[in-house]
Amino acid sequence: MQTLSNDKLTIEVAEHGAELSSLKAHGKEYLWQADPAFWKRHSPVLFPIVGGVWENQYRLDGVTYNLSQHGFARDMDFTLVSQTETEVMYELNATEDTLKKYPYNFKLNIGYRLEDNKVRVIWKVTNTDQKEIFFQIGAHPAFYFPTYSEETEDRGYFGFDKTDINYVRLAEKGCADPTVHYPVPVNEEGLLPLNTHTFDIDTFIIEDGQVGEVTLYGLDKQPVLALQFTAPLVGLWSPPGKNAPFVCIEPWYGRCDRAHYAGDYKQKDWIQQLPVGGVFDASYTIEIF
Repeated sequence: MQTLSNDKLTIEVAEHGAELSSLKAHGKEYLWQADPAFWKRHSPVLFPIVGGVWENQYRLDGVTYNLSQHGFARDMDFTLVSQTETEVMYELNATEDTLKKYPYNFKLNIGYRLEDNKVRVIWKVTNTDQKEIFFQIGAHPAFYFPTYSEETEDRGYFGFDKTDINYVRLAEKGCADPTVHYPVPVNEEGLLPLNTHTFDIDTFIIEDGQVGEVTLYGLDKQPVLALQFTAPLVGLWSPPGKNAPFVCIEPWYGRCDRAHYAGDYKQKDWIQQLPVGGVFDASYTIEIF
């Protein structure tokens, strides 16, 4: 575990999954501490898929592969390649085992940088193969609700940098139906109330770059934290029916398959591609107020 601190924030990052495991400010913990009774992770990085592929299988150039939800990177040990007072960087390369599930050579770097009251999360995918590669990558950080009691329903609010937002839902077996769009049920102030029933629908999948910032507010409507991103999708999730103490804000470059998808992996919704030697660079920030 590596630790970084400045006068505003302290973070801890595990080499397993290169996962952000703690985010402290103002003397308290903001990042969910992985109680397995609700969800056993903190902030996994999703690669080389976001969400699931239909029936946990995908087809690529006529070959069928098995790959479980969110891919394998979150369950692998990364190598720490650099560390300064304000930044850590990790690396994962393709192995014989990953090539059986995902037939591309790649280098994946994940980094964390302190920037005053923000944490910048850095992703870099490098194509080390002799052919074009295809992938998805995404975030899954979980944050404590600012107001939580098992005995009460209300938890806080989400705010967005846009209005008139719509989302798609999961349909079957963790896969989506992108043909139907639903309005995000914001109130007259443009806030999405968060309570024990908000996530009965499971995940809000907001596509097409509609949103570039999501802010978590307390019941007093004061901002607690915000994520800023340029990813074209963001998922909002808390475990349905569990009355969990946390909520996730998830910038994605990709998402799950549409239900019953039987096409080639290269034509999958929201797939990213890199030429030989190409580099994909992206980042998002977590701001604590």
